[in-house]
Amino acid sequence: MSVSAKSGSSGRRAGGMSFSVDGWDPTYGTSLELEDDLGESSAEVDVGVETPADKWRPIAAGPPAEPPCPVLFVDGVRRIEARVWIDDVSNGSPANEASAAICASYSAGVVCCCETGAHLLAADTRRGLFTVAPHAEDIGTSAGAFVAFHASANPKMPLSVTLSSTLQARLADVELAVAADARSELNSHVPSADDLLVVDGPLRGREHLPRALGYIKSHLAAYLPTEQHAMVGTLRAGQRTPVFRIGGNWDRYSWYLRLPCLPSAPWAGIVRIECSPDLPVADVLALAGLSQSTLVRFASTEYKDSRAPQNLCPIAGLERELRRRLGDSRLLFRALRLAAGASLWIHH
Repeated sequence: MSVSAKSGSSGRRAGGMSFSVDGWDPTYGTSLELEDDLGESSAEVDVGVETPADKWRPIAAGPPAEPPCPVLFVDGVRRIEARVWIDDVSNGSPANEASAAICASYSAGVVCCCETGAHLLAADTRRGLFTVAPHAEDIGTSAGAFVAFHASANPKMPLSVTLSSTLQARLADVELAVAADARSELNSHVPSADDLLVVDGPLRGREHLPRALGYIKSHLAAYLPTEQHAMVGTLRAGQRTPVFRIGGNWDRYSWYLRLPCLPSAPWAGIVRIECSPDLPVADVLALAGLSQSTLVRFASTEYKDSRAPQNLCPIAGLERELRRRLGDSRLLFRALRLAAGASLWIHH
């Protein structure tokens, strides 16, 4: 998206990039509204993986099994620090067009829940400039550098979605890296191959990780046919649906599970779990049963978390720590504006 150049904190960097920082608090969006986000596409679903469609019934947890040890919870957080306008400069002439971009901080980490308790096993915090401007450069500030990541503009996709997706992809890369690092650290204190990795969010891009589950607590699409979808609301605490397979852009096995919670809306406490499509069905069913006996142990309660019970206690604690590691948003916003102003002063 290009607009007329804006007034505000601005500057021209040595490499030729001129930019300005939108004066609005990024939590309120931008003073120029960008396009609305796109909805999700439909997917192909096979509901007969575990049980024929006409025999779908809630599945209760089986006999208590040896719990996995440790259980690793992976999550990431992101925060837009400022909305930046990168000027389109040609042949050294003054800019009269600007491309919207975002400066963001993002962090990922892993909590290990083992016999000694819950503790942070790995964490990584980064900052980035996300833009479609091909000449964009890193922005150096007193709070560290915002590394430039270039996204490809898609005429069929709003710019806001393109930039957000690029940021999310970078966060997913960091989550993958910290998950791998965490597993390599396990042998130093928990010499066991019986761990379980729970990724907060879809498993996409991480399907190759062994003994991994994707944990989805927000429902943006109805994947099941009407009859099976209606059955989800009848689940009791600890019960799950039969396993089904979701296809389309990417394949995965999935099932719904209800966590223990106070009586409320039909889908209260419902989460959707994913696992790799490359696993044998027997292994998928074993993971589904393991999710029933494991995840209910970590369900949060209403007096502790407004997103209870879906926001599992280890994930809630990890989110708090990761947000702390992002730093003070006010200081970062000020650092970006000062960096822009300093560049302007240097070049004038």
